[in-house]
Formats: sequence, structure tokens, C-alpha cells
Amino acid sequence: MILVTGGAGFIGANFVLDWLAHHDEPVLNLDKLTYAGNLHNLDSLADDARHVFVHGDIGDRPLLEHLLAEHQPRAVVNFAAESHVDRSIHGPEDFIQTNVVGAFRLLEAVRQYWSALPATERGVFRFLHVSTDEVYGTLAPKAPAFTEAHNYEPNSPYSASKAASDHLVRAWHHTYGLPVLTTNCSNNYGPYHFPEKLIPLVIVNALAGKPLPIYGDGRQVRDWLYVRDHCSAIRRVLEAGKAGETYNVGGWNEQANIDIVRLICGLLDELRPRADGQSYSAQITHVQDRPGHDRRYAIDARKIERELGWKPQETFESGIAKTVQWYLEHPEWVAQVQSGAYREWLAKQYEAA
Repeated sequence: MILVTGGAGFIGANFVLDWLAHHDEPVLNLDKLTYAGNLHNLDSLADDARHVFVHGDIGDRPLLEHLLAEHQPRAVVNFAAESHVDRSIHGPEDFIQTNVVGAFRLLEAVRQYWSALPATERGVFRFLHVSTDEVYGTLAPKAPAFTEAHNYEPNSPYSASKAASDHLVRAWHHTYGLPVLTTNCSNNYGPYHFPEKLIPLVIVNALAGKPLPIYGDGRQVRDWLYVRDHCSAIRRVLEAGKAGETYNVGGWNEQANIDIVRLICGLLDELRPRADGQSYSAQITHVQDRPGHDRRYAIDARKIERELGWKPQETFESGIAKTVQWYLEHPEWVAQVQSGAYREWLAKQYEAA
């Protein structure tokens, strides 16, 4: 069995689904079910005995110790994190509690469990920590992409909290010998993405006839990774990654935000035309840029390809087409996640139109 934390969120749920599509090895799924955690993401596993869900917090040390002792996982994959930059600006404390304190308590519980394992099991055990390219800071337009050797220069409360957790993971390896792996990924997109992030927000707002809010001039550049490609990368790192190593996972798809929005509008124009015949691009609205907005991220994913033989299968064009189609086919999921709290958040974040 493997233990997956945060396995009801966007990337975590996709990973659990992907894992059980490729393995019969069971998954113990621990998730706090905050606003972005959604058990409906895992409805297809309702009758699958290989999936064991536990509602809980990685900051709950006694719960962690109980689960580890009872289920004896051979690996832990840590997705559990607060992950939205805008929310971290408005309320950074939750990010410190989950991403730093929670990561520390998880590491300590796992270290205690791992230390008591028989030598053979201790040797094959792995703790895989899923992190972000945002820990590296921002890039100039023509600067080389982030490699694993790039200095950490986080610029938001979110990225600072993830950088702290990365450092803890590294320290627990070098100080205690805990066999850790770290992945730093670029921006993910795909099915089950909570609609506060750019791509799902644009799809959902466009279909609802609402403004499509673009920060500043919209020329911020990100490297976009289809979530199922990310899942395959994590499986590969868990399978063959070298303990103590970091692997950057990217999609080789640098895109400016405004270009992504226009591409989505074009796909929707074709697949679900507006009743008035206009393009969805007429709904684009520029809003005040957020504080400390990093201008560009880009991942150099050559290490994971060279050492582990992994590279993404989707182009941005193929991945975004699959993503738009998924949202068109799952309006009930969108309606379910758009709670009152979600609507209040959007009003707060984009009121300065």
C-alpha cells in the first residue's frame, strides 16, 4: 500500500485515479477536505476496495502515527498543501500551518515509522514530496529555464511556504537519512481543477456569460503541464528516482496568460458557440495585477528525461482541448464545487475590475 496525502484535491485525485488505473496496489488517501478537496473527484472509486479514504489533517500527528502503524505503507506521496497564490496573499497563516507545520509533522511521523521498519523494508521505503516551480522565483523573458540547481527565491507567501517545506524534506534526508524524493512541477491543468485557477475559471466564466478576468496586461508566462502527464512523472520518480534527489517536471509549454485565454475562447466558439454569435473573447476583462506577480516561470525538465526516461505526452494544444471538453461534459461537477464560499472568494478577488 502507498499513503497519498491531499488525494482529494486536483492533482492528488488525478494521481489516485491514475495510480489505480495502472496498479492493483491499494491507496490510503488522507485529505482534510478543505474548500479545494472534493470527494466527488473520486466517485468512480466508490466501490473499489483498493481505495481507502480517511478524512484528516497532515498536522494531526497522532492520526498520522495510527495510520502508518495500521496500514504499513511502503511509500508516502505528499500532495497536501494550500496552493493558491491569491489566497496566500489575503490569508498567509493557513499556508504556513499546512505547508510548513503540517509538512514538519508529517515528516516526523514518517521518520518515526520508517526508523522502526525492518532493514529490508526501510531500504525500499520512499517519501515523495510534490512541490512547485514557484519556489525558484521569477525569470526574465530570455533567461534559461529553472533547473534543479536554481537558487530558491520565492516571492509570495505560498511559494515561501512551499520552499520551506522543500528545505525541511531535504534536511530530513541529510540529517536523519529519510529516503526522500522531491518533484517541482510547473503549472498543472486538466480535469477536476478547482475553478479559481486561470484555465478552469476562464472556461466556467465564459460558459456562464461572466467576465474573463486577466491580471494586468496578461503577458505573464507559465510552463503548462497536463495533470495526467504530471501523474505519470510522479509514478516514474517513485519507481526509479534516487533518494535525496530533486526532479523538475514540466510540460515544455511556455504560454502567456492572455494567449491561453484567447485559445480557450476559440475552442469554446467552436464547441459551444454563444447564442448571440459573438466570440467568448468579448468577455475578456483586464483587472488590476496582483501584488508581487511573478512575470515568468519555465521548467527545464531534461534531468527527469535523461535519468528516468520520462517526458510529457501531451502538447498544450492537445491537453487544453481535452480539458475544455471535460468541463463541457461535466457541468454537474462544476455546479457542485461552486459553493457560496467560492462565489464570495471570486467577488473579493476580482472586485477591482
